[in-house]
Amino acid sequence: MSEKNNEEKTQAETIVGPSVKVEGELASEGNIRIDGQVTGNVQTTQNLAVGEQAVIIANIKALNAVIAGKIKGNVTIEEALEITETGQVEGDITVKIISIAPGAILNGQCRMPSSGGEQTEIEVQEAEE
Repeated sequence: MSEKNNEEKTQAETIVGPSVKVEGELASEGNIRIDGQVTGNVQTTQNLAVGEQAVIIANIKALNAVIAGKIKGNVTIEEALEITETGQVEGDITVKIISIAPGAILNGQCRMPSSGGEQTEIEVQEAEE
């Protein structure tokens, strides 16, 4: 795939700039980039990019996401999620593939459904002394 086609694919259709505050539902069928503040819900059928200065108090749903800012709310990603070294998530995450950089903060549970859509449970037993 050429670099131009790849850039067009990831280019944001909706941008919430650093000085913008959004309250309510933010929904799109294209890529979203958030560098400002959002309170409510964020949903896209495509990719979500959360900038380092972003503060989001919302539940999030997206195809893929890169989080470099702060999120307080549950995050549901259909495919892949990357939390960078400046990213902070306070809430539960559901995702197929996750990458958490050293320095990132995650306070919540992470659920990773199997490819068949079912969740795998692992039972941990304490060792007897």
